[in-house]
Amino acid sequence: MRIIVCIKQVPNTNEVKIDPKTGTLIREGVPSIINPDDKHALEEALRLKEKFGGRVIVISMGPPQADEALREALAMGADEAILLTDRAFAGADTLATSKTLAKAIKKIGEFDIIFCGRQAIDGDTAQVGPQLAEHLNIPQVTYVENIEINGEEVRVRRALEDGYEILKTNFPVLLTAIKTLNNPRYPSIKGIFDAYRENRITYWGPADIEINADEIGLKGSPTQVKETFTPESKRAGEMISGNPREMVTTLVERLKEKHVI
Repeated sequence: MRIIVCIKQVPNTNEVKIDPKTGTLIREGVPSIINPDDKHALEEALRLKEKFGGRVIVISMGPPQADEALREALAMGADEAILLTDRAFAGADTLATSKTLAKAIKKIGEFDIIFCGRQAIDGDTAQVGPQLAEHLNIPQVTYVENIEINGEEVRVRRALEDGYEILKTNFPVLLTAIKTLNNPRYPSIKGIFDAYRENRITYWGPADIEINADEIGLKGSPTQVKETFTPESKRAGEMISGNPREMVTTLVERLKEKHVI
């Protein structure tokens, strides 16, 4: 089985702040992580490899420092890592990103499954996975919380707001993972050592994947962000202290004062 996993390095959003003057994210000093949903996608790929055999290839698009995310993926058990990195890729929206990934995957060659996370925590669009499937002209199932494979048939349980649905499809297919799919493993000590001991990451630019300059980065992005800002707090919060009974009594009194109850 040949599995490709698309991952993204994102800022740890619990610590992200926005510069009030420029409206851009303050990334200096902010730790980066593998996008959480992507980590669940990677874990499922590794479990399928362990069960059926095969190879797991991780691919990401980003600046050179995104190789840290790929090394973590290698330490978890991925076999190969590819980083699409070039200034020309910068500023890409979901359409340009999915086109770039699609070109890279076509260069990689045949595959059975492509895994993506449901969405990235720094954008929350949930668009790249479905767009990628459309560019590759393959079936897709989103919000996947369970997978069963029988020969060439893939049986998937897809989470809905009020329940779930069971879908069946065949290879090749693109699946987007959610957090209820599994619990990602920790990298092993040997895995970490091997991931950093050798140069196991392949770096590709636009020429390597034969993509037109007007399809990538800002040029290939019809979506433009006009403004980003942090809403100002309208009022200060109040911390309630005491034992549980005292805190509940105080809370009820405050709600009555505000005419909420």
